[in-house]
Amino acid sequence: MQCPHCGYNGSKVVDSRPTDDGRVIRRRRECEHCGFRFTTFERVEVTPLLVVKKNGNREEFNREKLLKGIVRSAEKRPVSMDAITNLVDRVENKLRSLGENEVSSQQIGEYVMEDLVNLDEIAYIRFASVYRQFKDMSVFYKELKEIMEKDKKKHQDNSEGK
Repeated sequence: MQCPHCGYNGSKVVDSRPTDDGRVIRRRRECEHCGFRFTTFERVEVTPLLVVKKNGNREEFNREKLLKGIVRSAEKRPVSMDAITNLVDRVENKLRSLGENEVSSQQIGEYVMEDLVNLDEIAYIRFASVYRQFKDMSVFYKELKEIMEKDKKKHQDNSEGK
């Protein structure tokens, strides 16, 4: 680290401690050349994640918007706010782990539905009906039938001891 006093390019860390609830590291440094002491702060730089909408527009990923959409789909269902928050955490972590600057809204919806179907099937259907914009009852019925078949298979597997 370059000394702000003399410009020498060498310093040693004298003290280091976390601040801001562990999101920042505060370091006291001492220049190896002139002995000047100074403070530096180290924090994670999160690059903004852009969502590419169906119409091609781009907007910054909005965790709260995603949370509200899932809360709306789980309204009056036995799904805790903690479970929904954890689902949003998993989706956001999955998106950020892709290492991409942009992600499609379609991909976000698919990740949510992969997780939501295991949390609450009714909330899943509600979310899917908005996300996939079911055009008519036949599309809605097809989605419902797929869930029912998966559920039936899961119950058969459990009763057979698998």
